[in-house]
Amino acid sequence: MHFDPFVIPFNIGLYFILIYTVVRCITWFRDLSRPDKLRLQRGFFGRAFGQSLKEIFMESLLHRRILKTNLRLGYMHMSLAFGWFLLILFGTIEADIFSQSHLNAPYKAIFFKFFNPTHGQTEFERAYSFMMDFILAFILSGLLLAVLKRFSSRVVGMKKTTRLKLTDKIALTSLWMIFPSRLLAESFTSGVYGTGSFLTGTLGSWLNTFLPSDHLAYVFWWLYSISLGTFFILLPLTRYMHIPIELFLIFMRNSGIKTGDKTGTFSEVQTYSCSSCGICIDKCQLSSSAGINSVQSSYLMKAIRNDDDVFNIAHNCLMCGRCDQSCPVGIELMPIRMIQRREGEGNGDMRTIWRGYFRERQNPALVRVPEEPSFGYLPEKKFRQADVLYFAGCMTHLTPLIKNAMVKIFTAAKENFYFVDEDGGVCCGRPLMLAGQDREARELINYNSEIIWKSGAHTLVTSCPICYKIFKESYHIGAEVLHHTQYIKRLIDDGSLRLNYSHRKVVYHNPCELGRGSGVYNEPLDVLSFVAELQNTQFDGPNSLCCGGSLGNIKIDTVSRNKIAADVTAELTACNPDVLATACPLCKRTLANATDCQVADIAEIVAGEISLIQRKKSRISVLNIRELAEIS
Repeated sequence: MHFDPFVIPFNIGLYFILIYTVVRCITWFRDLSRPDKLRLQRGFFGRAFGQSLKEIFMESLLHRRILKTNLRLGYMHMSLAFGWFLLILFGTIEADIFSQSHLNAPYKAIFFKFFNPTHGQTEFERAYSFMMDFILAFILSGLLLAVLKRFSSRVVGMKKTTRLKLTDKIALTSLWMIFPSRLLAESFTSGVYGTGSFLTGTLGSWLNTFLPSDHLAYVFWWLYSISLGTFFILLPLTRYMHIPIELFLIFMRNSGIKTGDKTGTFSEVQTYSCSSCGICIDKCQLSSSAGINSVQSSYLMKAIRNDDDVFNIAHNCLMCGRCDQSCPVGIELMPIRMIQRREGEGNGDMRTIWRGYFRERQNPALVRVPEEPSFGYLPEKKFRQADVLYFAGCMTHLTPLIKNAMVKIFTAAKENFYFVDEDGGVCCGRPLMLAGQDREARELINYNSEIIWKSGAHTLVTSCPICYKIFKESYHIGAEVLHHTQYIKRLIDDGSLRLNYSHRKVVYHNPCELGRGSGVYNEPLDVLSFVAELQNTQFDGPNSLCCGGSLGNIKIDTVSRNKIAADVTAELTACNPDVLATACPLCKRTLANATDCQVADIAEIVAGEISLIQRKKSRISVLNIRELAEIS
């Protein structure tokens, strides 16, 4: 027997999805810019090709990233993906070795037991059958976890799972039916012919004792084929399209293609590569603390795929990067969200909302933000020569203890510095960028850039991670940009700053824009370890929590912000530290309102531990300067 009508649903589905995927990838390649086309072509014939194959195996099949963070969830994904791959691979080898012909049609490998019902009589055949049964059992164990996860996500260590639309539910049901129907089809067939191994053979023998196995076997072969065909046909309409598209994404990424500032082929490929696994929901503090469960990155990807209005989803986000950091597919979630903020409908209204939001939180005497597109509000520029510039920023002016501490540190280290915005200045522009207002932000960037250029400074120090990030990424100022924790670490290392050790227990909260946003993790910890006893928490490094005060979200209400801050401080102060330290003025303000524990910026802690010897030297230096002035 070489063909049977029951294979038709499978054939239709298989060839449909193969043709659809190839055509879609060709279309995406055609729409790439010329430089990206060349990158992808070089990637296919260079080192990137091997890197891509390795990543496909390690991440798409073994799901290494998920396994590292959540063993049960990782096992579930691995068993389904890698198990199915093994079933297809060894099934194809089985059909080629044990069939009468070679290079068989795909359905021959998938339905091998139907076309070769007596297979399993020799010793070698029995060994091979055992291996195939073992792979099927491996897949079924993961499928059981997947079913339980849908009804109780905590079974696999997750708090939330994604909501599904109707087509997703149908596709999920067909996926769930594939492997049980194969198990029963092969078991009933084995029961009739006395073949099979420990799984199909044992189950088949038992079922054959009280059921008409010869008739039921054919029914379940049909069900197996229909389940496969249905799943394949529904792939382009559901989240499961990520299965073939993720492979194309990996090749594009390893070839050096980036997301960019506008919607393009690469960002579109990324949206189709999202598996809606729900990890981003689990990581999102809007979900865990504020009960907001409809704006996470998986829902944004789904809305973009469905061409829905994403304005509210795109703007209701803390922009903390926790989802970006944990995405197992490696999708650049924050850049894609920023693109939607820039290009989304309703940005005219967003300008009005943003101005009102920012005006409520600023001191108009110190910081100015755009009123109208004319930008006539900008003050006259002031220039002064200095080796080091200090840019406090909007939020640092609202937490004066931090800027006072930095002035004390500059003075103690005898630096030739200039406090750029001491008497007034303009915003760095980053908050406007977070709102998608790039044009307004660019005006502020140009204004600040001229001041920095004409100062001749070799170093720019800022206390605000929001400022630090934009100065590093969007300014071209000819000066080294340092966050004040990096600068303080340098002063300690070169002996310019001598500090006492306080013996106080300190827990560090890593700000989102400084840690995940800019990759600054070690310097703040090194500085704190130098002056205090640093305590570790489970939310250190890339897993740090957002304080909730993010300027990236202006849709969230105050109650939700306070709830997030309260949850964060409860987690970080569980070990009863003397001080909750941070390195961001906005984080300090937010966290201080949510806990009775002392909250201080690292600069404040360091300024309080400047040694007596250092202070005397600084005082003597100041006196000498005054005396010289009097003599002259």
